[in-house]
Amino acid sequence: MSNTTSSKPGHARHDTALIHGLSSTEVQRLSESSTEAKAKAYCPYSHFRVGCSLLLANGDIVQGANVENAAYPVGTCAERVTIATAVCQGAKKGDIRAIAVATDISPPASPCGMCRQFIREFCELNMPILMYNKDGKSVVMTLEQLLPMSFGPEKLLTTEDMSNGLAQ
Repeated sequence: MSNTTSSKPGHARHDTALIHGLSSTEVQRLSESSTEAKAKAYCPYSHFRVGCSLLLANGDIVQGANVENAAYPVGTCAERVTIATAVCQGAKKGDIRAIAVATDISPPASPCGMCRQFIREFCELNMPILMYNKDGKSVVMTLEQLLPMSFGPEKLLTTEDMSNGLAQ
């Protein structure tokens, strides 16, 4: 992995993630894990491999990869596979400290809109998302940067609010 800054706009150094409270060891683990997960992608139709890893508050890393289906809309993105796996293992909202996504293209791909909303359900807005290109160079953005003015669970009215007429 290179720690040099590319001359292309948007590319950042690994140490950009340090600003978001990650250690260089954690960044390295996320980078290696998301790249390893990418090799496990099931993508016989698009051949677009995506690997994802996330860092939990307890230090564990959870991996996932995209899984396609002959009925194209049924496929699942790596980010949703990874978060769902973490949730099934007991992760709760706020337990995810960072997410890393690795692809075979340059510049790196960011999570799709559906995945951004899915991430929003389980992660804090200031959580970093590390996006790696085919050469291991990264762009780091927060969830809030990727999904500005987002809609989350706290925007929903409670049953009590609805019975008090706040839904009108």
